[in-house]
Amino acid sequence: MSVGVSPSTAPTPATEVNTSTFSTVDYVVFVLLLVFSLIIGLYHAYRGWGRHSLGQLLLADRKMGCLPVALSLLATFQSAVAILGVPSEIYRFGTQYWFLGCSYILGLLIPAHIFIPIFYRLHLTSAYEYLELRFNKAVRVCGTVTFIFQMVIYMGVVLYAPSLALNAVTGFDLWLSVLTLGIVCTIYTALGGLKAVIWTDVFQTLVMFLGQLAVIIVGSAKVGGLGHVWDVASQHGLISGIELDPDPFVRHTFWTLAFGGVFMMLSLYGVNQAQVQRYLSSRTEKAAVLSCYAVFPCQQVALCTGCLIGLVMFTYYQQHPMSAQQTQATPDQFVLYFVMDLLRGLPGLPGLFVACLFSGSLSTISSAFNSLATVTMEDLIRPWFPHFSDVQATMLSRIIAVGYGLLCLGMAYISSHMGPVLQAAISIFGMIGGPLLGLFCLGMFFPCANPPGAIVGLLAGLVMALWIGIGSIVANMASGTAPPPSNGSSFSLPSNLTTVTVATLMSSTTVSKPAGLQRFYSLSYLWYSAHNSTTVIVVGLAVSVLTGGMRGRTLNPQTIYPVWLGLLAFCPHSATLRPVPKPLV
Repeated sequence: MSVGVSPSTAPTPATEVNTSTFSTVDYVVFVLLLVFSLIIGLYHAYRGWGRHSLGQLLLADRKMGCLPVALSLLATFQSAVAILGVPSEIYRFGTQYWFLGCSYILGLLIPAHIFIPIFYRLHLTSAYEYLELRFNKAVRVCGTVTFIFQMVIYMGVVLYAPSLALNAVTGFDLWLSVLTLGIVCTIYTALGGLKAVIWTDVFQTLVMFLGQLAVIIVGSAKVGGLGHVWDVASQHGLISGIELDPDPFVRHTFWTLAFGGVFMMLSLYGVNQAQVQRYLSSRTEKAAVLSCYAVFPCQQVALCTGCLIGLVMFTYYQQHPMSAQQTQATPDQFVLYFVMDLLRGLPGLPGLFVACLFSGSLSTISSAFNSLATVTMEDLIRPWFPHFSDVQATMLSRIIAVGYGLLCLGMAYISSHMGPVLQAAISIFGMIGGPLLGLFCLGMFFPCANPPGAIVGLLAGLVMALWIGIGSIVANMASGTAPPPSNGSSFSLPSNLTTVTVATLMSSTTVSKPAGLQRFYSLSYLWYSAHNSTTVIVVGLAVSVLTGGMRGRTLNPQTIYPVWLGLLAFCPHSATLRPVPKPLV
C-alpha cells in the first residue's frame, strides 16, 4: 500500500517558532521527576543501610513481584530515543512500523518458556554465569566483555542524544541536563541497588505514559479528534496495509517486522543482562514468567501510543504550517518541536513531556549501570577474588556503579565530538545483541557445541555484525541520500533531512536497487539479529564438530533445553503417546 504524500500536501514553512516555551510550572514539574526518583532510591538505600547483602543490592533479595518487574522491563526497553524515534518514523513513513507489535508474541513467549526457566533454576546472578556452566570460564569472560563493550558505548549516546535534541528545541542547557541525568541516576543506582532501580522504573513508566497521553489528548482535540486524525492519515496514504514482500532487503515489510523483529526481541528480552537480572529478582519462577507475560500488553500500548503521536503530528502540520526552524530539523527533533508548538500556553504540560523524555533516559541508564556493575562484580572480580566478604563485595559493587556513572558522563562527552560516527555508536548496540543471542542459543539447543566452537562462533558473529552494520552506515553516508519509505514512494521533506538511528538502528534503502556489496549492506536492520545469531550457530557447530564436540568434556544437563520434548508439547495428545526410542549410549 502506498505510503507518502504528494509535494502539494507537504507542510510549508511559516513563521519562526520561539524555543523558549518553558514556564516556571514546567521547571517545577521537571524537577519533581528528579526529586521523586532520588527519594525512591534513597528510601531503599536508607531502609536497608548497613544490612544490605550483595544479593539484596544486585537482585533485590529475589523478592520482587511480577507487576513491578514487568513495568521495569518495559521502562528499560522504552528509552528516550524510542520516545522520539517512533512518532518520527510514523510521521515520515506511515504505520507499517506498527506491525513490529506482532513480533512481541514470540519475542516474549520464547524467553518466558525457554530462557527464564533455565536461568532461574540455575540460580544465577549474571546471565554469563550460564556460559561457564555450559562451556567454560573463557567463554563466560568473552560474553561478559562483549556485553560491557555494547553497554558502555550505548549508555553515553542514550544520555547525550536526547539532551542534544532537547537543547536544540527548547534551549535547555545541554551539559546541565547531561550532568543532572548522570548524577541523579548514579546516586540512586549505586545506593539503592536493583530494588531502587525497579521502583524508580515503575514511577518513570507512569510519567512516560502520562506525558505521551497528554500529547495525544491535546493534539487530537486541536485537530478535530482521533477520527479526523485517522481520516487525514488515510487520505495521505499513511495507514499501511500488510506488505507481504519476502525480500529481506526491503526495510519494513510484514515478514521483516513480525519475524525479523522476533530475533531483535529475543536479544533484548531473552539474554540481555539488564532484563535477565529483573527476571532473577522475582520471588518465584512463576512470577518471573508472569512478568514476561505482563509486559506484552504494556508494550502494545507503548507502541500504539508512539504511532498515535506520529499520526496526530502529521495531521497537526497539515493544518498548521511548519516554521522555517522546524523545516531544518532532523528527525530526532521533530517530536520535540511538535510538542513545544502544541503545548505552548498550557503551563506544566511541556514540563510533563520533558519529564517523560528524561524518564526514558533515566530508566535505560540506571538499568545499564546496575547490569554493568553486576556482571563486572560477578564475572570479572569474584571468580578471581573469592575471599571477599559479603560486606566488601557490596561496597565494591557500589563503587563500580559509581565508576560506570562517571564513565557514562565521559562517553557522553566523547559522543559530543563524534559527529556522523554517533550513528555508528548507537548502531553497535543492535549489532552486538545478535551474536550474544547466538552464543546462548548455541549452548542451550545444541548439546554437541563445545567451548572452542562457542568462542570462534562468537568472534565470527561479531565480525559479521560489525561488517554489515558499519558497512551499511558508511555506504549510506557516502551516497548522501535520505531513505525513502519502504515501498519507494516519495515524501516531501526538507532536502537536508537525514536519517538518525533510534533505539534499534533504523537503516535505510535507496531508490535504485543496489548490487554487489551495496546490496548486502542494504539488508533490513530487523534481520541483523537473525543473521548474526545464525552466523554464530553455524560457525560454532562447524568448529565444534571439527574439534570433537563434547567428547571428553562434562555436559551439565540443566544447561540444555530439550528441543524435541518442547516440540512434542505442541503436538496432539495421540501423537505424544507413541513410544519414544531410547537414545543410543
